[in-house]
Amino acid sequence: MGFRSRIIRPFANKIARDIQRWSTYAVQEQEQIFNRLIEVGKTTAFGKAHGFAQIRSYQDYIERVPIRDYEGIKPYIERIKAGEQDVLWRGKPAYFAKTSGTTSGVKYIPISKDSIPNHFGSARNALFNYFAQTGNGTWLDGKLIFLSGSPELGETAGIPTGRLSGISNHMIPAWLRTNQMPSYKTNCIEDWETKLDNIVTETLGQNMSLISGIPPWVQMYYERLLERSGKKRVLDIFPNFSVFVYGGVNYEPYRAKLEELVGASIPSVETYPASEGFIAFQDSQSEPGLLLNSASGIFFEFVPAEEIFNENPTRLWLKDVEPGVNYALIINNNAGLWGYNLGDTVQFVSTNPHRLVVSGRIKHFISAFGEHVIGKEVEEAMLQVCKEQGVKVVEFTVAPQVNPPAGGLPYHEWLVEFDEVPENLSAFAARLDELMIVQNIYYQDLIEGNILKPLVITPLRRDAFREYMKSQGKLGGQNKVPRLANDRVIADGMMGFHLG
Repeated sequence: MGFRSRIIRPFANKIARDIQRWSTYAVQEQEQIFNRLIEVGKTTAFGKAHGFAQIRSYQDYIERVPIRDYEGIKPYIERIKAGEQDVLWRGKPAYFAKTSGTTSGVKYIPISKDSIPNHFGSARNALFNYFAQTGNGTWLDGKLIFLSGSPELGETAGIPTGRLSGISNHMIPAWLRTNQMPSYKTNCIEDWETKLDNIVTETLGQNMSLISGIPPWVQMYYERLLERSGKKRVLDIFPNFSVFVYGGVNYEPYRAKLEELVGASIPSVETYPASEGFIAFQDSQSEPGLLLNSASGIFFEFVPAEEIFNENPTRLWLKDVEPGVNYALIINNNAGLWGYNLGDTVQFVSTNPHRLVVSGRIKHFISAFGEHVIGKEVEEAMLQVCKEQGVKVVEFTVAPQVNPPAGGLPYHEWLVEFDEVPENLSAFAARLDELMIVQNIYYQDLIEGNILKPLVITPLRRDAFREYMKSQGKLGGQNKVPRLANDRVIADGMMGFHLG
């Protein structure tokens, strides 16, 4: 164990004890957070409009504050952007996390001075807890790389604005910056291919001990390392690589390939961050699920997923949840998000302590690479290109192709049943890709950064979807083919229906 890990170990042990304490008393912690949120919320424009001064209980709260998505809080965000203070939370936000929207285009998610510890202390706590539990702190003595977006920030009404990963870069403590890679200059490069080459140049020959990032980005980093070095395993390049930290997408589709590239199964720590808050993190190397971050400024609500679109859905807080139930996740936090529908669904695998797994999204989506593509985006893009080119489409579905059979970059595969296949299918696909880029900034980043190649259309024969649904026993009634899937179950099931 090196100097830095020896110094940090007592602090890591304290963090682990704290986590053990608050996770044991998670319901009481949530009750205290609820009361603090309401107390501060009374002074805000939102709180005054929703009668926070009369709230005495959680039941009072749900009677006054409806569940809402970004559209619901957007008018308040616009007031903040116009320069008003004390709108959703006291003062003005310390940052806006800029993220891809649905019907609203780009979303501006407030991060307050009070919510900064939730966003930027939770990842540290997860790693220090791992150190305390396993005794593995050698990663603190080597180099650490965080594969993320550019840390360069813009401004919105004087409020620093950027992607959450970029904001996070500014929160790394000074004592850790000497170990952090890549360099700030390299991290600011927008083009992923160029950035990746620079990262490889900077890290080859370094004592890399911790690697963190979204799995598909990390996979590309590994492959480029091996290509440049001529080595067969990442562990031949970084023999002291001992911890992999990830989040944002499902790791399982990538696990086998990443372990093959590394040359072993490296201990990992999973996190569940979102622009709206740091929701949960892996607290155990032996127990399933992620520990709900129940003592970090967020009061969580849970709605049975099948009720989320009801006018008056059942709303529960932590003391009422049950294992195995699919809940839509609702957050209330100390940045001024009130009754905010995060869009995720979760299931608890344990309530002592409260550990959960992310079970999906409320609506069908694709986020195999962190792009968060939703049904509305693909439907509007398809409708527009069909209108422009006079093409009729019977049915279609979209799935990620993470590991293309022919090799090369991954892509989104659009399985389309045309009334008549366009004469110039390549032009049709190119225009469809352009429209997707316009609608989704994450998809734009992945395409422009050469992480994904442009979408691929696979034309299907006539009646393909009908025959597929019949084969699944789902023909007729209310059964529908999902527009999107985050896996290839449907796409692979339709292999026999390809045209030609």
